[in-house]
Amino acid sequence: MSDPLSIFLIDDDRDLLRATRQTLELAGFKVSAFSVASEALSALEGDLIGAVVSDIRMPHIDGLQLFRRVQEEDEDLPVILITGHGDIPMAVKAMQDGAYDFITKPFATERLVQAVKRAVEKRRLILENRVLRQAADQARDDLPLIGQTPTMERLRRTLRQIADTEVDVLVMGETGSGKEVVASLLHRWSRRASGNFVALNCGALPETVMESELFGHEAGAFTGAQKKRVGRIEHANGGTLFLDEIESMPPSTQIQMLRVLEMREVTPLGTNEVRPVDLRVVAAAKVDLGDPQRRGDFRDDLYYRLNVVTISIPPLRERRDDIPLLFGHFAERAATRFKREVPAISSAVHRHLRDHDWPGNVRELSHFAERFILGVEQLPAKLPLLETETAETLSLPERMDRYEANIIREALDSNGGDVRRTIAELGIPRKTFYDKLQRHGIVRSRFAAKSGQL
Repeated sequence: MSDPLSIFLIDDDRDLLRATRQTLELAGFKVSAFSVASEALSALEGDLIGAVVSDIRMPHIDGLQLFRRVQEEDEDLPVILITGHGDIPMAVKAMQDGAYDFITKPFATERLVQAVKRAVEKRRLILENRVLRQAADQARDDLPLIGQTPTMERLRRTLRQIADTEVDVLVMGETGSGKEVVASLLHRWSRRASGNFVALNCGALPETVMESELFGHEAGAFTGAQKKRVGRIEHANGGTLFLDEIESMPPSTQIQMLRVLEMREVTPLGTNEVRPVDLRVVAAAKVDLGDPQRRGDFRDDLYYRLNVVTISIPPLRERRDDIPLLFGHFAERAATRFKREVPAISSAVHRHLRDHDWPGNVRELSHFAERFILGVEQLPAKLPLLETETAETLSLPERMDRYEANIIREALDSNGGDVRRTIAELGIPRKTFYDKLQRHGIVRSRFAAKSGQL
């Protein structure tokens, strides 16, 4: 794919072609100029560029024919038509058919430059959205453990290697990183797949019921135990027991769990009967149990019994290249669930995906995708620059937006936040002014408060 800032320029007037090319190059675009439309079409085949700018009146293949041929190649490629006064009805009809814009001769260079900037920005978002769509399609092949980074590839390979063994596994990872997904895969890819996958969050149960949940009880074993209950351990017989947040397990229960791991037997409450169990245990912790200081009151012998094979899941901030892939999958899934179309993804959303640290990891990203599909996620149109960023690292449209936002802020500041005077100074309509405030995330009242006027 060629540089998305590049422009195809077609005009049979060589002097005007040369002048227009110079104008666009001075504005920062890479321009491929053609005096014959057929040459432009030949160069365009199989290539995606920023935008096409073409005169209408040309011999052999005119601008309208060129526009239709471009649509056949890529209907999302913006086409700007340059027209003489008599060609305006044709240009309007072309816009109704999907052309991006038309400019009448003679035109001010700034009019052309601004139209091309908007077209290129639209094209950039379209290409980024296509990448996310492709990522979503590819994600279906990698479900449920999605990721293309070397770390995730190694993780999937390791899980495949140990899945069909009988070894117990300790999974380490931050909140929302996908520990239950890993445990589920170990079960699905093993010979135990036909058995039960039984999950228990040790941090979600009070100590008073933990023992009954795990080991089960007989009727009358304690007050309120009116009937027999099969515990989670026994229910996982022939399958896999997943103990999440095992670091939260009470010390008294840890002792009993250690015996289960060593002897593979369970004794329900209210009975002396010892029942053998055939199960695999996958335990998960969100703290590093290998660090004695962070282990707290978690028993050393239970940790070493579990620590036969340890799987570490990297947080999202350490595999940022996987974020678009994951977001694409979650957005498609949410769209299906809520019966919505996946909307175009704005530059603010792309920037948030790239810059946010995602402390809630995959779970947080999934919820963000759901809010995005529902249209309730509010992000500023432009986020502040990171300390490591400079204007030179931004794209041309981003630089122009930043420049425009600074002009508006300066005008508001010099006029004490007064809307009427600011609009007069900027020379723009009131609606446009408020649209730009929202787009750039500018709060007018701050400038009014600064000057003592509200």
